[in-house]
Amino acid sequence: MVLRVQKYGGTSVGDASRIRNVASRIAKAREGGDQITVVVSAMGSTTNDLIALAGQVTADPAPREMDLLLSTGELVSCTLLAMALRKLNVPSVSLGGGQAGIRTNAAHGQASIIGVDPQRMHRELDQGRVVIVAGFQGITEEMDVTTLGRGGSDTTAVALAIALKADGCEVYTDVDGIFTADPRVVPDARKLDEIGYEEMLELASRGAKMHPRSIELGARYKVPITVASSLHDGPGTLIHEVTTGMEVSNKVRGVTYEMGVSRITVRGVPDRPGIAAVLFESLTDALISVDTIVQNASAERLTDVSFTVDRADSPNALALAREVAVQIGAAEVASDEHLGNVSIVGTGMENVPGYASRMFKTLYDEGINIEMITTSQIRITCIVDEAKVHDAVRALHQTFELDQA
Repeated sequence: MVLRVQKYGGTSVGDASRIRNVASRIAKAREGGDQITVVVSAMGSTTNDLIALAGQVTADPAPREMDLLLSTGELVSCTLLAMALRKLNVPSVSLGGGQAGIRTNAAHGQASIIGVDPQRMHRELDQGRVVIVAGFQGITEEMDVTTLGRGGSDTTAVALAIALKADGCEVYTDVDGIFTADPRVVPDARKLDEIGYEEMLELASRGAKMHPRSIELGARYKVPITVASSLHDGPGTLIHEVTTGMEVSNKVRGVTYEMGVSRITVRGVPDRPGIAAVLFESLTDALISVDTIVQNASAERLTDVSFTVDRADSPNALALAREVAVQIGAAEVASDEHLGNVSIVGTGMENVPGYASRMFKTLYDEGINIEMITTSQIRITCIVDEAKVHDAVRALHQTFELDQA
């Protein structure tokens, strides 16, 4: 008997007809005798609607209450799917994150899973039921509901696959799999049959379909993850541990991008030990994630420090940077709110010369100015004008011939 964990995203359960479609898919998958656990996201724009509703009540909602509010979106999907399955005479039970044994820390809005007790789920599965779990949420030792942050349902699904010792995790969404680029931006983007955890983690960190935390979990516990469409049948993309026995000519596997990047620059920073720590510790304490950091060479014992954050975090980051600038005696703080990034990703690029120069030349030929550059072993990222991001993606996809297998 195979134990499968399936996850359906918000668009897959976006309305009653799509919920019925998902129920039919689950019923068909169960015909072979497999045990199935399903994780669901909130329907469509439910989470955004709840956030907007809270904003109409107060400008500063308590994080604990906000988590309890947002957790209701997944509970709606969960219960409706259970009803749809029962209509098809498929025994099922819906469970909130806490009922499913998902334990988290108390970091409301961005909680981490510290453990999963699968006993309740195993009992339900052994009684022949499909277990439907509300994604994106868990419960603390104090029995408070927490949420895992945006994309948290992916993490829920992989965590349950690990806890249940499932044969794999299947993530169903509104696309056919993982592509060499966003098909909405690059019409000739090619679906990948498979991709390794490391490359997928870089793609996910830069805006591709899966949440990075779910890929990290999958890689750590060697859980194969399949990403496929919930709207029609197809093989999807398998994310797993890939061992390549032969060299390939093109190391680039995909081009990805992010919009909504803000750059903050602290100018005239005294060049002495500990200054950077003061600045970035304040951002860490405020739970603001920093991406690219660039420090210019010191001149006359002064330097400039630039860093990027998500645009949603920019007001808080800018305020904190100004406070720190006064403390350390920096000259001024400036910001640019209209940036994005574009990346090429591929294992082995660091061992072969020419990939960075080809990327920079392509952007130059397109008249796209590079504001900042950051790299990892398998990624090169350029910060550019947000209005030029899509042009950059299309040009790089063509340069590296990613439409060809």
